[in-house]
Amino acid sequence: MKYILIVFCFLLAGFSYPFQQGRTVINGTCVTDTIPVTMPAIVSDDYGIRYTISDSLWIQHPSSRYHILRWDKEKQYIIAKNDAQNKSDAGLYTRIDYMKFAGMEPYTWGFCLSVYNAVSDSIAEFGPNKTDRSNPRKGCNGFPFSRMKKSE
Repeated sequence: MKYILIVFCFLLAGFSYPFQQGRTVINGTCVTDTIPVTMPAIVSDDYGIRYTISDSLWIQHPSSRYHILRWDKEKQYIIAKNDAQNKSDAGLYTRIDYMKFAGMEPYTWGFCLSVYNAVSDSIAEFGPNKTDRSNPRKGCNGFPFSRMKKSE
């Protein structure tokens, strides 16, 4: 039964609109999550850096790529593998925490690379990090969350 569920989950992923939802299998359970943008998205942060985000790839232009493995909607984070060609931390694992903002228009959400050089996806996901969403100005390992808006 566990294998039928896994196959069904992957079939659903192939026949649904791929940019609205991500599906992953955790302990034999099909989990559906979304992130706070309609994908594919082209956004920029409050430092002027542009990003392209799809259901499987997070690109920080010009050249940093993170291959999305899974995300957790409830806890608001994404687990990704750093691209082998990234200038720093190539081939390692990253946890991208995110949160929605209110009253900061045009910035509607923010993100934090809370872990960016873990040796495994499990360490990136469950290892220590210093994310504090109650204080987004210092809640990213002592630094602010990068505020995000639609790119112009």
